[in-house]
Amino acid sequence: MASMLLTSLRSSPLTSVQAAQFGKTSWVSSKKTLAKSGVKNVVLVDGVRTPFLLSGTTGLLKRTGLPKDAVDYIVYGTVIQEVKTSNVAREAALGAGFSDKTPAHTVTMACISSNQAMTTAVGLIAAGQCDAVVAGGVEFMSDVPIRHSRKMRKTMLSLNKAKTLGARLSLLGSIRLAHLSPELPAVAEFSTAETMGHSADRLAAAFGVSRLEQDEFALRSHKLAKKAQDSELLSDVISFKVPGRDIVSKDNGIRPATMEQMAKLKPAFIKPHGTVTAANSSFLTDGASAVLIMSEEKALAMGYKPKAYLRDFVYVSQDPKDQLLLGPTYATPKVLEKSGLTLNDIDVFEFHEAFAGQIMANLKAMDSDWFGQTYMGRKTKVGAPPMEKFNTWGGSLSLGHPFAATGCRLVTTVAHRLQKEGGQYGLVAACAAGGQGHAMVIEAYPQ
Repeated sequence: MASMLLTSLRSSPLTSVQAAQFGKTSWVSSKKTLAKSGVKNVVLVDGVRTPFLLSGTTGLLKRTGLPKDAVDYIVYGTVIQEVKTSNVAREAALGAGFSDKTPAHTVTMACISSNQAMTTAVGLIAAGQCDAVVAGGVEFMSDVPIRHSRKMRKTMLSLNKAKTLGARLSLLGSIRLAHLSPELPAVAEFSTAETMGHSADRLAAAFGVSRLEQDEFALRSHKLAKKAQDSELLSDVISFKVPGRDIVSKDNGIRPATMEQMAKLKPAFIKPHGTVTAANSSFLTDGASAVLIMSEEKALAMGYKPKAYLRDFVYVSQDPKDQLLLGPTYATPKVLEKSGLTLNDIDVFEFHEAFAGQIMANLKAMDSDWFGQTYMGRKTKVGAPPMEKFNTWGGSLSLGHPFAATGCRLVTTVAHRLQKEGGQYGLVAACAAGGQGHAMVIEAYPQ
């Protein structure tokens, strides 16, 4: 899947004259630029993704386009790893036809895996190690690895070591029906054994987020995603032909319902009184994403027209039990402080929507003086993003959430929204398993 996408990155090269003129363009804005003296400007040249698909529906193919000799390094993220392709970045690169001289490695950081891939790319470029890096993420939830039970694995390993027929027969005779029970992957915290949905339900209750608020936010996400899709704003999605099937060109999880239909669903995790349901949760999704990240100097020299500057970023972590999904609340003020910006300076917000309850809890935490003072050591609250700037093209609840691919979608969406809406600064934020989180400031490139 990832190899199919890597060759899909396509940017519109400029002529040499246009590139020279473009490099001289100045940003006309009352806001300052975030360029730093002595630090390379790192730009997002382009970003693509496959349609995000409900797990179990349709496969993914590639579209050609990216000059392979322009890439110095490849970094990919994945969460549910396939043992045969543990370094999926390398296998995807070779499968896509990149030179075997191009190094590649894979990162995993739960739902912010492709964010980690992108910031790794930024670091490589800022350090002068590379000029052009492809970063991305891939998740294929329709075919996750399923293991034998521990007892069965132990028996099979012993069989492999057995030297006589008698020893092998003895081991085979020890197999019981219980040995054949498979171990299914679970979206649960290793440290707490609690599923993320269960944690989201508790978080919503702790912040007084009602079932009605969650359903309303989820419906908003689907309606905005449908509007964006119908208006052809989701231009990062690439079409492809699945052999023996139709062309797939759209996310297929966007399904606006009615509040009455959503109200009929039963709690999915804490039963019977929980508030998190299938309708107000992100769904298991297949998908891949990729972005081409370059130094500004190299991008312009090669005739590319960047979409945005990738500026400051932070990673945070907190208690994985009671604050598992509060990454955006902790990361947002830190990245704003690092950038010298305020919440009011941000024109576009894109937060990962794991659950409607998680989003609403974060917004309430950010808007709470008590939470800021008690848990964050602040004098006042962070402040909540205004909803007219927040996830206005839908989010993970409606578009889908292939764990390791969502980060690139968020960043590319910010770049496209800044271009469309004429803003200068965007902010991406996301939570992740383990009580971790991420935020990044993105600056529009002069158009």
